[in-house]
Amino acid sequence: MKTRIIAAAVLVPLLAITVFWLPLIITAIVFSLLSALAAFELLWGTGLCRVNRPVIYSMVMAAIIPIFFYFSVHSGIENSWAYILLGVLAFSALMFGEMMASHVKLQFEKIAYCFFAGLLLPLLFSSLIRIHASYCGRYLVVIPFVIAFASDTGAYFVGKFFGRTKLAPVISPNKTIEGMVGGMACAVLGVLLYCLVMRLGFDFKINYAYAIVYGIVGSAAGVFGDLCFSVIKRQTGIKDYGKLIPGHGGVLDRFDSMMFVGPLTEAFLIILPLLQITEVL
Repeated sequence: MKTRIIAAAVLVPLLAITVFWLPLIITAIVFSLLSALAAFELLWGTGLCRVNRPVIYSMVMAAIIPIFFYFSVHSGIENSWAYILLGVLAFSALMFGEMMASHVKLQFEKIAYCFFAGLLLPLLFSSLIRIHASYCGRYLVVIPFVIAFASDTGAYFVGKFFGRTKLAPVISPNKTIEGMVGGMACAVLGVLLYCLVMRLGFDFKINYAYAIVYGIVGSAAGVFGDLCFSVIKRQTGIKDYGKLIPGHGGVLDRFDSMMFVGPLTEAFLIILPLLQITEVL
């Protein structure tokens, strides 16, 4: 526990500096490296795929995607969808080429794992880059972190003191329904408080009804994301995805909930705009 607390005390400020104060290109590079590590953890660390070249291809693709979205959104690359298609086609050709070159020894399920690790994971994770690169993104990118951290904190303390009913005893024995409800309540409170700061400090117009939706649905998405990656660990027989962060595990151990909270927030910011700008910031 002591190691876990010390690591969090160091990493949280570093994450805040990386996301909120460093130039966005540096943030994109950091997320690029994290995406590559996440792909490695999911494939090699779990044992789902330990074939050298497909794993390397997946890591390279995972590293490219956050950087691509930075240039696509921040620099306004035209016809970005065409480049995405070309990238997916090239990655697919490499994967299926490896399967054919192995004379069918490389099974399709391992190729499918590589597609998940090399394409889907970084696509979800890079939602934070896309939010940050949007107009006034430095204010908006705070929202998924508020949801995730407030939800985790609320779930931990409410579950510890009041948790009785197990949520998913086989997948995650420590999670309780009471903790999940407490996490939702804290996420709603966290989003509302952040909106109040944005209203008083920066004169944003706030839709408080949407803030409640963000908190409830975002918290539920975070729990679901945590369970999704926990069930993979259970099926593959590992405790943690990696050892990058002392006391916490690997990239996927720390960012599993964000894989769902980030994209959900990105979608909500488009269809349910929470903050409306009243002046140029």
